[in-house]
Amino acid sequence: MSISPALSKNRVIITIAVMLATIMQALDTTIANVALPRMQGTLSATQDQMTWVLTSYIVAAAITIPLTGWLANRYDRRLIFLISIAGFTLASALCGLAENLPQIVLFRLLQGISGAALVPLSQAILFDINPPERHGSAMATWGVGVTMGPILGPALGGWLTENYNWRWVFYINVPIGILAFLGLLFFLPKRPGNPLSRFDFLGFISLSLAIGALQLFLDRGELKGWFSSPEIVIEALVAGIGLYIFVVHMFSHKSPFLNPALFKDRNFLTSNVFIFVVGVVLFATLALIPPMLQGLMNYPVVTTGLVTAPRGIGTMLAMMIVGRLVGRIEVRVLIAFGLVLTIISLWQMTQFSLLMNEWPMIISGVLQGFGVGLVYVPLSTVAFATLPPHLRTEGTAFFNLMRNLGSSVGISMVQILLTRNTQILHASLAEHITPFNPAAQPALQAAKIDLASPQSLAILNNEITRQAAMIAYLNDFKLIMIMAIVLLPLLVFIQKARQKPSNEHPVVME
Repeated sequence: MSISPALSKNRVIITIAVMLATIMQALDTTIANVALPRMQGTLSATQDQMTWVLTSYIVAAAITIPLTGWLANRYDRRLIFLISIAGFTLASALCGLAENLPQIVLFRLLQGISGAALVPLSQAILFDINPPERHGSAMATWGVGVTMGPILGPALGGWLTENYNWRWVFYINVPIGILAFLGLLFFLPKRPGNPLSRFDFLGFISLSLAIGALQLFLDRGELKGWFSSPEIVIEALVAGIGLYIFVVHMFSHKSPFLNPALFKDRNFLTSNVFIFVVGVVLFATLALIPPMLQGLMNYPVVTTGLVTAPRGIGTMLAMMIVGRLVGRIEVRVLIAFGLVLTIISLWQMTQFSLLMNEWPMIISGVLQGFGVGLVYVPLSTVAFATLPPHLRTEGTAFFNLMRNLGSSVGISMVQILLTRNTQILHASLAEHITPFNPAAQPALQAAKIDLASPQSLAILNNEITRQAAMIAYLNDFKLIMIMAIVLLPLLVFIQKARQKPSNEHPVVME
């Protein structure tokens, strides 16, 4: 691999700037969630309307991510990165200044469009500025930003909202964005694009429609009653038809939007299946734990953030260790060990209780963070180890798209099951609470519950709902654990990367 002396000299500064951009974007996937109730009051919006603050960002980012590969190949990648950082920073400031709901939804759309390129381009640039023997360490650094952002987001968002104002959830991006922009502007060299690269409009439009409709389907399905709503039916049809057109067009067009050669690489294909499930495990778990702590155990927002933050410590420790192990230990061994730790942590979560203190949450969180960290770095490395260099930018964009889709599907899936199982379990538990059930009498007497009293019945109903919700959470954790177990056999499809001939120079940055 040939790297210019100037680039080698400035590698540390470029890495810091790239990581600032990565962390800034990754934080925004979760930092705004805890501020939504305060935003709702300030903007005079309903809960239904406030979902668009999250949905607009997710949909815009999901549609724009696949475009990153073509833009970076067609134009100077440095220019695309700088425009993305500037747009994201400006949009963040505008979100903080928003005075009504339409304004913040519009600015969140701009934020999603601008931020979509940050993570895949940061990954591609770290690959380019490091020789092959340092790719493991580079991906460890990159993985810290990608995984720490969503983990620390709720804690930081809660602290800013409680001590300052919800607007600081967005303002905090401004200084980070400025530093990242200046670092890349002065130290990242230009890399000429390919002006002959054609844009496949049909491929882009069909994929955009499929992804956008799928995101809306997942985000609004539960709210609208799924297929009983015409809106959800239309979104499902658009997603299916768009995906069908995209796949057929990709394999029949001379210059498709997404190069089908990507899927001929077994490592890349298998790694995308893995990263989809990792997205489910990581983000679905993060979506479950804060409402469980706040809604069932009455944890304050800041305390919830502090209890979940040790998960990030586990991830950071794993990143520090695994970067040195990649290249020395076979990646399949590292991924398998990380998956086993993740499965153990999820099993621990299935044992949670309403009577527990914070330590089971902290211990399982650290263990899961460590396990996900062990999986993330070698998986990110092996995904591109056998991929031709000219496909790398497209590959990183698709890899991150699959991670985002995994998180969306995972969050939607666990929320659907949580709501439905809570209702089912509530009915099942309530039918056993009668004056004629001798097993229920001691508990009712101990709690001083009189079934003839309306006040006692209200208290009893609240407790049944609480118990039903807790069991529903445990069922979700069990499902995620099963998904991680099913993933283990797929390790046999990952091949050990072969060393490239010495006369190859896969990446040259001038």
